[in-house]
Amino acid sequence: MALSEEITLTPTLETSWRTPRLWRFAGYLAMLATVIVIGLPVYWTVSAAFKTTGEIYRLPVTWFPAEPTLANFPQAWNAAPFERYYLNSFLTTLGGMAAEVTLAIMSAYALAFLRFPRKQLVFLLLLAALMIPVEITIVPNYLTVARLGWINTYAGIIIPGAAIAYGTFLLRQAFLSLPYEVIEAARVDGAGHLRIMFNVVMPMAQPAIVTMALLSMVAKWNDFLWPLIVTNTTNMRTLPIGIFWLRNSEGLINWGVIMAGSLFLIIPVLIVFLMVQRYIVDGIAAGAVKG
Repeated sequence: MALSEEITLTPTLETSWRTPRLWRFAGYLAMLATVIVIGLPVYWTVSAAFKTTGEIYRLPVTWFPAEPTLANFPQAWNAAPFERYYLNSFLTTLGGMAAEVTLAIMSAYALAFLRFPRKQLVFLLLLAALMIPVEITIVPNYLTVARLGWINTYAGIIIPGAAIAYGTFLLRQAFLSLPYEVIEAARVDGAGHLRIMFNVVMPMAQPAIVTMALLSMVAKWNDFLWPLIVTNTTNMRTLPIGIFWLRNSEGLINWGVIMAGSLFLIIPVLIVFLMVQRYIVDGIAAGAVKG
């Protein structure tokens, strides 16, 4: 009887030992596939920026530049007023991000710590706003901006996107995960809502705020449709629109020049991400500890 039990239990133990390894292997494969799908276009952009036009069109495809060249970068820079595009992108991105983060912090604090009538209804409306595509709001926003005389202005680019539901929802959830005892202690010491928000809540939720600011910055830096609609002169164009016109300005599409121009758009975001990645990692680690 003991021998038969040992014989029947051995396959079960082997199966239970192999199952976690199979899931781990499947997870690594999924992660590798994700990295390839996301990283391959970025690698192709960087590689093509250093290739000649003939090599880009050559078959079979060359994954490494056979004759690396830097000629695409000055050609792209001189083909369009990138100095002005950079200035417009920096102003609209920083202004829009500052307005969005400020409104998100204040509205998230109100939803997390203040008491007012129909609070849950307001939160449900916020969640409902997450389901609405941005494209639906383009026509109403354009009509409003046109009536205010903000066409082809920085205000027309920045203000319609100054508040989004996602940022408020993200920070509200982060604020609710903070230790409530610290906030109560600040209230006992006589601190008001503004002092609690600036001196207690924001320092403790710094990783979440930095993450939300980074997401906002990337979205506004890469925004194409709204700045294209609300501007009508070259002096007010932003970088994504400039790269689009760079493509149209060439009789034969020079992909090397276009890829070099695309790097002008990618590099600032990459630098900012490398600078603030520590806060993102801290936020993920803090969330894991609290969980």
